[in-house]
Amino acid sequence: MAELHVVSLCTGNAARSVMAGVLLEEHVPGLTVTTSGTHVIEGMPMSWRTRDAIEGLGLEVPMHRSRQATVEELDRADLVIALAGEHVGWMRRTHPRAAPRTATLKRLARDLPEGPEPFADRVTRLHLEAVALESWEDVIDPAGGDVDVFHETAREIETLIHALAPRLAAG
Repeated sequence: MAELHVVSLCTGNAARSVMAGVLLEEHVPGLTVTTSGTHVIEGMPMSWRTRDAIEGLGLEVPMHRSRQATVEELDRADLVIALAGEHVGWMRRTHPRAAPRTATLKRLARDLPEGPEPFADRVTRLHLEAVALESWEDVIDPAGGDVDVFHETAREIETLIHALAPRLAAG
């Protein structure tokens, strides 16, 4: 069974996508996980608040430098997990080939079916390229907030990853 490649995508690749990437690697064996952003200042380290929030979940903090999403990465991805509707919109505009494999974390945690059917077929059945984006799908960006906001965001992402994890079986 081939390993799935999942991209975790947010704006600056400094908080939400990094948290989601660490949690995916921790809770879903057999994934190749990359994280990237839609509007990135390349090479920036994660903030101390992001680091503190990851440690607060009891997880090891990865070595991380921010990076812009690339065409090659998005073409290889079996799934792009966006942390807000704006990231799905960006994918639809700038990389429409990956739009059928792109959805928000909240939508995937709610709608991606489990089952023996191949993973790609389960994703295709969702018609993600045409789904209307809704405000409930956003994980709030903690940027500029106090450390408590980062911890709250990390706990929300953790809950969503726990709901999504069994659905990421390759099938």
